[in-house]
Amino acid sequence: MGRDGGGGVAGGMSDSVLRKVLLSYFYVAVWIFLSFSVIVYNKYILDPKMYNWPFPISLTMVHMGFCSSLAVALVRVLRVVDLPTSPSMTPQFYTSSVVPIGALYAMSLWFSNSAYIYLSVSFIQMLKALMPVAVYSIGVLFKKETFRSSSMLNMLSISFGVAIAAYGEARFDVRGVALQLAAVAFEATRLVLIQILLTSKGISLNPITSLYYVAPCCFCFLLVPWAFVELPRLRAVGTFQPDFFVFGTNSLCAFALNLAVFLLVGKTSALTMNVAGVVKDWLLIAFSWSVIRDTVTPINLFGYGIAFLGVGYYNHVKLQALKAKEAQKKATQADEEAGSLLQERDGHSDRKSDNQA
Repeated sequence: MGRDGGGGVAGGMSDSVLRKVLLSYFYVAVWIFLSFSVIVYNKYILDPKMYNWPFPISLTMVHMGFCSSLAVALVRVLRVVDLPTSPSMTPQFYTSSVVPIGALYAMSLWFSNSAYIYLSVSFIQMLKALMPVAVYSIGVLFKKETFRSSSMLNMLSISFGVAIAAYGEARFDVRGVALQLAAVAFEATRLVLIQILLTSKGISLNPITSLYYVAPCCFCFLLVPWAFVELPRLRAVGTFQPDFFVFGTNSLCAFALNLAVFLLVGKTSALTMNVAGVVKDWLLIAFSWSVIRDTVTPINLFGYGIAFLGVGYYNHVKLQALKAKEAQKKATQADEEAGSLLQERDGHSDRKSDNQA
């Protein structure tokens, strides 16, 4: 009977672990699908050979306006999530910490969406492999990362792989490459500033509260370039009638992607999202080649393969660092518990000695 009971417990534990694993894979699949959909959808809208609406600032503003409205509804009306209270989001704190992040996010989205007009989806994904390089370099610059020769060598290998991929690109466009590299630089700076301006001060924002604070700010920043760059062109077109189904579903996908990020990071980890991002990039490259009929050369794949190995090693190092940190945390907790037990035992012994005396 004892063995049967133990087997039942073990079976229950196995079922629980299996359920968690399956849920993790489900969250990853949802995030990959939505991220994949937003990228392909944006490409479809902006590419002159497809939907032919080459107004990336306007598209980004539509996304930010839509996300702002839904975020306000979720936070203020439905109260799905709570706003941070310690420390509170005062106007001064918002101006000094959130506004710079909103400005960088606006620039990143503007430039990354603009790149879809000039470059193929596959080549853009290859250029995005430079994100760890940018994050590490800017982190070292702001003293949030420690400079290590091994890490820098890995960053150089990623850069070398991307350079080879760029050399083999059949549809290379200098303007598009410059826009995408600028987008990577702005996004990397934003990620580092989030650590400096928010995380270090105890502010933790999930994607819904992030959109609640950042999306309106981002929308306002985009108004300035929009008024000078795209508004005159939109007035010149004049006859364009926006398709509410296309732009509505596109904006809904963008908002759903932010919710999927919240779900994925909350239920797994940010590192899981990074690894899933590598899988998504390969899927996008395959889709771009097989469905959109973008040209992917052997040199492209060889160069991206080198960059892929570098990014994989980067994620491996991050995982090992997280494991070491978690092990150290558990060891510290065990030492503290042992110390507390020892103090209690000594106190009990002292009281017993006093009673005997």
